[in-house]
Amino acid sequence: MREKVLRALRSTDGYVSGQELCERLGVSRTSVWKAINSLREDGYQIDAVPNRGYKVVGCPDTIAEEEIASRLKTERMGKKICYFSIIDSTNQYAKRIGEDGAPDGTLVIADEQTAGKGRSGRHWVTPPKTAIAFTLLLRPTLPPSHISMVTLVMGLAVCNAVRQLYHLPVGIKWPNDVVIEGRKICGILTEMSAEMDGVHYIVIGVGINTNLTAFPDEIRDVATSLQLQLGHPVDRAEVLCRVIELFEQYYDMFEKDGDLGQLQETYNEELLNLNEKVRVLDPKGEYTGTALGIDPEGQLMVRRDDTEEIVKVWSGEVSVRGIYGYV
Repeated sequence: MREKVLRALRSTDGYVSGQELCERLGVSRTSVWKAINSLREDGYQIDAVPNRGYKVVGCPDTIAEEEIASRLKTERMGKKICYFSIIDSTNQYAKRIGEDGAPDGTLVIADEQTAGKGRSGRHWVTPPKTAIAFTLLLRPTLPPSHISMVTLVMGLAVCNAVRQLYHLPVGIKWPNDVVIEGRKICGILTEMSAEMDGVHYIVIGVGINTNLTAFPDEIRDVATSLQLQLGHPVDRAEVLCRVIELFEQYYDMFEKDGDLGQLQETYNEELLNLNEKVRVLDPKGEYTGTALGIDPEGQLMVRRDDTEEIVKVWSGEVSVRGIYGYV
């Protein structure tokens, strides 16, 4: 009921009368009054004016289920939301419910994450109420060989969400690190359950540094947050909803074509490595070259310095670093 009332109030610019809420939601005035009082107790500022009705004039910093559900404008993503104030890992939970048949587009959100995972087994800890940790459970119809590209789709969604909301100088370090002024604001990890001929489900976990103001010594020089870049806190729910909405838009293109052809130009426009010197850390031997952008399969095309050959770098086993720094 709380989510329905919030959504109804936000669907109108002005005030919504109690009677209109009752008719729209098919409930009694008492139910509406109880829902509004409950929202107020949780920090929502809801103005009430006689003969005009109710209006939301302020909300708490929350990414709880009713807040996200009342804001999210999507067709598929987030129609089922699982919210936790604290959890070990949103990816681990999404995999458990994936095995139990949770639907495509299920969104798992946590205000605090104690055992999140990054690439190469690294830990990604989400402190309470200062960042965004979420996982999307997807059931694509594509073969397993195509799934690594989904990570690039999410990186592009995070990058453009930040750019649209805050006009920061954000970009992507291939394949999916979202970076502002040489420092990372986002981690993405995609995991898959599949057989040779098909995918059961994938989970794509995302951690976004929104309102963090300090980092451990070991990552202080390579990490930042939106608050540190802007000088003020951001609305975490707004960030999360914009990311999910853009991801749905981009993912639909990817799933339809089975590759990044429609997104290739957009992605390369955000690629900080583009036309820059890079060091490719290949287990078969390191080399340097110039990054030329991605191909439709999401591979980074690099012109080697030693041979002038253009090679395609796959993100599964290879890392790419800037010659003079992280990017």
